[in-house]
Amino acid sequence: MIDDWRKTIPTVTRDQMVEVDRSMIEDFGIELLQMMENAGRHLAQLARDRFLVGDACGKEVAVLAGSGGNGGGALVAARRLHDWGANVEIALMRPVDAYDGVPAHQLRIAQKIGIRIVVAEDEPLSDGPEVILDGMVGYGLRGPPKGAIADAVRWAKAQPAPVLALDIPTGLDATTGETTQLTVKATATMTLALPKAGLAVLGAEEFTGQLYLADIGVPNAVYRQLGVEVDPIFSGSDLLRLG
Repeated sequence: MIDDWRKTIPTVTRDQMVEVDRSMIEDFGIELLQMMENAGRHLAQLARDRFLVGDACGKEVAVLAGSGGNGGGALVAARRLHDWGANVEIALMRPVDAYDGVPAHQLRIAQKIGIRIVVAEDEPLSDGPEVILDGMVGYGLRGPPKGAIADAVRWAKAQPAPVLALDIPTGLDATTGETTQLTVKATATMTLALPKAGLAVLGAEEFTGQLYLADIGVPNAVYRQLGVEVDPIFSGSDLLRLG
């Protein structure tokens, strides 16, 4: 674990991450599909190793997947856990035809390999999962969750199962750290590339739980364009425990 990571690892705001994603794709030719695969692979591995006692086979896993990039990463994790023998249920936060681009691509794969998929607003989620993956909304959320996402947050809070959040717990503001009653209280959070500024705010750990940082392949040259200096923090491992 990295002690006092706030002093050694820079954080980024929502707007900076928007620019990171843009630059990765437009300036460096690193496609969203590649980043999403990296994120989902790390999330599945962490779920297995941290919450499923190192073996996913036969375990019950609930995956809450939004229609954006965060949901796409969660869908990758769902596919991997399914292939490792887990009993996976994916709950979509929007109707199937509302998913487009790379998240839709990941959803089609999940459908083809036979993962159980429900649309949260049409069908109740199954109780009793052994772990819940929160991939509803990432750093782009502004204001409290609404509609099916708000309902899914309430459902997750009512479950005894641990929650593993992707990038940032749904409902926590990525820049300010502001939370509401509709913020997921994660047991652990796996944030991507660099920690979001809101995760460093005093009190955020009540919602993030244990914090991990995963490498999704952002070149340091991208950060330099933003004026952010980043040491080779993943030189020893591509998944770091921060707190």
